[in-house]
Order: sequence, then C-alpha cells, then structure tokens
Amino acid sequence: MHMADALISPVVGGTVWAVTAGLIGYCARKVRQTLNDSLVPMMGVLGAFIFAAQMINFAIPGTGSSGHLGGGLILAILLGPHAAFLTLASVLTVQAFFFADGGLLALGCNIFNLGFFPAFVAYPLIYRVVAGDGAGRGRVWVGTLLAAVVGLQFGAFGVVMETCLSGISELPFRAFVLVMQPIHLAIGIVEGLVTVALVGFVAKARPEALMMAGKTKENVRPVLVGLLVAAIVLGGVGSWLASSQPDGLEWAIGRLRGKEAAGEAQDGIHGRLAAMQAKTALLPDYGFKGDEPHAQAKAGTSVSGLVGGGMVLAVVLTVGVVLKSRRKGKSRIQEPEERIQQ
Repeated sequence: MHMADALISPVVGGTVWAVTAGLIGYCARKVRQTLNDSLVPMMGVLGAFIFAAQMINFAIPGTGSSGHLGGGLILAILLGPHAAFLTLASVLTVQAFFFADGGLLALGCNIFNLGFFPAFVAYPLIYRVVAGDGAGRGRVWVGTLLAAVVGLQFGAFGVVMETCLSGISELPFRAFVLVMQPIHLAIGIVEGLVTVALVGFVAKARPEALMMAGKTKENVRPVLVGLLVAAIVLGGVGSWLASSQPDGLEWAIGRLRGKEAAGEAQDGIHGRLAAMQAKTALLPDYGFKGDEPHAQAKAGTSVSGLVGGGMVLAVVLTVGVVLKSRRKGKSRIQEPEERIQQ
C-alpha cells in the first residue's frame, strides 16, 4: 500500500505532508514525556523487524495479488500509539529515500495511511476496548483481528480518497473503492493473525514488554534479542520467499486500468522528486543498481534487508537520543525557575 508519486497531486501530497509533519511533532513531544531506558531500544529493534517483515509479500489465493505486513498495530500494542507512529514513520522514510519504495511526494500519505489509522483509530477504539486488560486470550485474538482489519480498511480508503482527490490517475471513485477494500480485507486478516502470533510471543516471553507506554523499567533484553534475531533472519533470508505478484494497490489499479501500476509522472515537481529519489536510492526496489532481472536477486534482497534494518535501527536510535537530550535540557531550564519561585 505504498503509494507512488504518480497517483498524487502536489496539493494533496503537500496537504497530507503538513498533517503528517504535525502528527510527528505531536508524537515526538508525547514520547519525550514518557521516555525511559527501554522504550528507545524497543522502538529501534521493532522498526528493524517491521522493515524486514514488510519485504515479505504473501500471495492472496485466487486473486493474483499479494500483501505485506503494515505493522502499525503491532507497534501500537507494544510501544503505545505515539512511539508507534514515530517508528513507522522512520521505516517508511528509509524505504522511500534509500530503496525507492513509495514516492517522496506521497511519503506523507503513506505515513498517514499506514500509521495514523492503526495507532490512533484501531488501537484505542477497537483493540483496547475489545481486548481489555489482555487477561482473556479469546478477547485479545478478536480485538487484534478486528483492529488489524479496520486499520487496513481505513488505510486503503485513505489511498482511494487521496488518489481520487488528486485527479491525476482518473480512477473512478466507486470502482476503486469496490476493488481496494475487499483485497485489503484479506490482507488485514493475515496481518491480524501475524500480530496475534507476535504479541503472544512477547507476552509469553516478557509480559512487561507490553507496558512500554507505561514507563516500565523492567529488563526487556530477551525480547529485544529475539526480535533482532527475527529481523536479521527475515531480512537476510526470509525475504527470498516474497511473492512476485503485485501488491493490493498495484493489483487494484491493474484491474481498473489493464496494467499493474500507474505510470511514473516525470513533469514538474514529480520529475524533480523522481530525480532526487534516483540519487538517494542506494538499493532501488531492494536490489543492486543495474542488475538484470533476477540477476543476483537473492544477494541484493539479503543486502537490502540487512542494510535497511540497520538504517531504521540507526534512525530510531538517533531520534531517541535527540528526544532524550531535549528532555534533559528542558529539565535543566525548569530547575532554576523552580528554585527562583521557591
């Protein structure tokens, strides 16, 4: 569900970018207020895991389409919504700039669609309500599945709205909705099952890791190690198993236009951003530059998975260091003011 720039007009892309930037700033302030020694490492490792997991497209039987994990709900359950949004924004930014996965103009839309709806709609309004305190396994299963499906349905609808409002692709709204929503319903069910399995593993291995948003200071090293190993295995080897079939968005456009994806727009700002992305993309489409189709495919995919996961980890850790330093700086300023008032 990574949108290309060819689907988005500068007005729509710029508007959603502004909204997304505001959300990032808001989430950064909230995370800074609840920052603890365990949160930032967990954000970094989970970000690397989600990056690797998103590289694995799974086929949707009987459709000729594929889907991949969004990861927003997993992050929200394990980190809380604000840290989840920042982490997913880091993943999608690395994908766009260094792997040409999703457009730069559409990056704000991609972050919003994949991050906002799971973290700020599905997680608090569905998962938290249905799953409750997590004591009942059945309620957790149902809550997770419902939240995953609803989050992805809203995200898919966001893609439709942003595309149709842009007016570039000339895709009919009603037909686009009727194709996009069912295919992402199937993808959402798979994502829900994966989320249940991962959250269940974390809950069993280290229950306190589920309380990252609650300022826990417990040792979550076993969970960090397990997730890091999983990220390395998924990115280095598991990505070989990815389906070559078009993802849900490409498949939907193909059904309506008779081809897999919208053509790349190269005029004006679209062309300038495409040129910029061509320069920043070290491993475009998760492979080596200049490779013939399928040539060294496994090597390029493995390198992309490992390098990309490392980049996400570094970006998130850097964000954590900056937030931590700003929190300390603010505390130093407040201490003299409190003394003066006393």
